[in-house]
Amino acid sequence: MSRPIVVTGAAFGIGAATAALLRERGEMVLGVDLAGSDICVDLATEAGRQAMFDAVRTLAPDGITGIAAIAGTAKLDRPAHIISTNYFGAVATLELLRPLLADAKRPRAVLVSSSAVLLPTDGGIIDACLANDEPGARDAAVAEPMNAYASAKRALALWMRRAAIGADWAGLGIPLNAVAPGVVKTPMTQHLLETDEGRAILRASNPIAVADYGEPHDLAELLAFLLTLQSGYLLGQLVFMDGGTDAVMRTETI
Repeated sequence: MSRPIVVTGAAFGIGAATAALLRERGEMVLGVDLAGSDICVDLATEAGRQAMFDAVRTLAPDGITGIAAIAGTAKLDRPAHIISTNYFGAVATLELLRPLLADAKRPRAVLVSSSAVLLPTDGGIIDACLANDEPGARDAAVAEPMNAYASAKRALALWMRRAAIGADWAGLGIPLNAVAPGVVKTPMTQHLLETDEGRAILRASNPIAVADYGEPHDLAELLAFLLTLQSGYLLGQLVFMDGGTDAVMRTETI
């Protein structure tokens, strides 16, 4: 029996494009989102994370073959929610579902970080995230709301690097990688892209070397590739897909 790939954030933006592309290619997908998906839960809460796991286990009794932790938010007026969704929701998705990858022929897992890891971050937020202190990370984000998004995404990338080479991932033959999108035309960025002022802010914080920002289907191609790659030799990598932002900002850094 075919085993599905779980895609969080599957109702909108990058998650929706990734789920659609995987289905077009003949993969079975279980989508997770707040609404409008196969499994409707709030990954910002412990109850929602557990409900997600219970639903996946019920809908995929034979296990799963891949995990794409894409769900995220960038609402700067809700910094604590950013932390709970973008970091703790993503990590919980991967850790809770990892046992369901057991015995898959080619298990794969990928998460979505961000090119915002190149922006200023807050060490207190990052340290609390990596210490699995959700209340502490939420409090630190409320104190430094402008740094909450970048800090959560940097913490997530660091968690991936550490976890990917460990016994629970590489040790079990499960390659874990991450994608760092630049600015992508999704509902998350629409309010900035609609005004000259917003686009100027994005150009200053996320300079690009191409003519325009990315579309969800651009990221979907890379995510689908990482989820279905035959080789298991690629792991622990943060792959920037950002129109050149990383190269522009760190031209002499490798």
